[in-house]
Amino acid sequence: MAALLGAEEYGFGTSALLAVGCVMARQCHSNTCPVGIATQREDLRAKFPGKPEHLISYMLYIAEQVRMILAEMGCRSLDEIVGRTDLLEERREVTLPRCAGLELSGLLAAPVRYQVGERGDATVALRQTTPANVRPETEMPLDERLLSEAWPIISAGGRFVRTYAIGNCDRTVGARLAGEIARLRGEAGFAPASIDATFRGTAGQSFGAFCTAGMRLTLRGDAQDYVGKSMHAGTIVIAQPKECPVESHLTTIVGNTVLYGATGGEVFIAGRAGERFCVRNSGALAIAEGCGDHGCEYMTGGTVVLLGVFGRNFGAGMSGGEAFVLDLHGHLPELANREMIEMKRVAAGPESERLRGLIERHERETGSARARAILDTWKDALPTFWRVTPKAAPAAPEVVVVKAATREAAKA
Repeated sequence: MAALLGAEEYGFGTSALLAVGCVMARQCHSNTCPVGIATQREDLRAKFPGKPEHLISYMLYIAEQVRMILAEMGCRSLDEIVGRTDLLEERREVTLPRCAGLELSGLLAAPVRYQVGERGDATVALRQTTPANVRPETEMPLDERLLSEAWPIISAGGRFVRTYAIGNCDRTVGARLAGEIARLRGEAGFAPASIDATFRGTAGQSFGAFCTAGMRLTLRGDAQDYVGKSMHAGTIVIAQPKECPVESHLTTIVGNTVLYGATGGEVFIAGRAGERFCVRNSGALAIAEGCGDHGCEYMTGGTVVLLGVFGRNFGAGMSGGEAFVLDLHGHLPELANREMIEMKRVAAGPESERLRGLIERHERETGSARARAILDTWKDALPTFWRVTPKAAPAAPEVVVVKAATREAAKA
């Protein structure tokens, strides 16, 4: 069906996970996965039933079924049916109320066709036959280039400082370098900012993924999803170009799922983040000027500071860490998911001073006008901040151990 609608690539995410043993217990966030997939507990990981052969068999069965369906259609390959919306027709007998307003003519429209041949005597459906936004094969990927240029300098004890242009086809920039640092130096890495790389432009997916000790990545521009994914240490700074006329807190500058699974490090974002900001963060410091829905979802550690708007379902499944949220209009109590969190206004004293220090750091790192405005009106701004933390776990029932002799005496 996807091929008929024009797809040329296909993802098998959850279904592949099921093939290797996932039972959809829906408790990934609680570290109690019964089949040892989403957990760090060795006793549960020992129960993992998956084998590579399970996934291989699943994909072979998919291929066999696709082949059977193609044979029924009289086609020899998927390539023959890509974009063939003429083989699809809309079902009219569906009576579900939610289907009443569906208009599928645009989805089922025939693709644009273009002329081929010297005389233009044939037509073929317009297809994307070459990957979009891919650099020539002769050009080294930016991630590889960063590794090749930085490693000789830092391994010799020097400090690497350089600026690069970046585009949205440059994905997971910094990951190769982080991997090499981890392989040879372990968690210790290098001294702070031994690698000080600045990028200008739009970063592709997973900018700064796996960032580790010694790395400082600065982006003057914007980034797509998964910034700082599985980040361990180091610093990531993202801000607009200085010549940008738009106020930073009014525009989204990074995509969804920022700091997914991060265990440490620092991220400063002079702008808004997308949805699921800091999902599964378990140790990183993150400061942004707003986020979308599901902020701090399943968070188990670390500190988050939000200096702007936020979406619904904030703090869902949050079992650790803390978040300081600027709430100018008092909407957080109604938008937060309060099943596992509690909210209190930031108290004057050490708590407020720590918050102020974090905002001052954000201004120094990014040059944020938003942070400066909050600091300039600190007395008025402080009462609008919430501190969000997980609810205290109920105390375990006291276990009373009665010795056998004591039991006999009690009976007597």
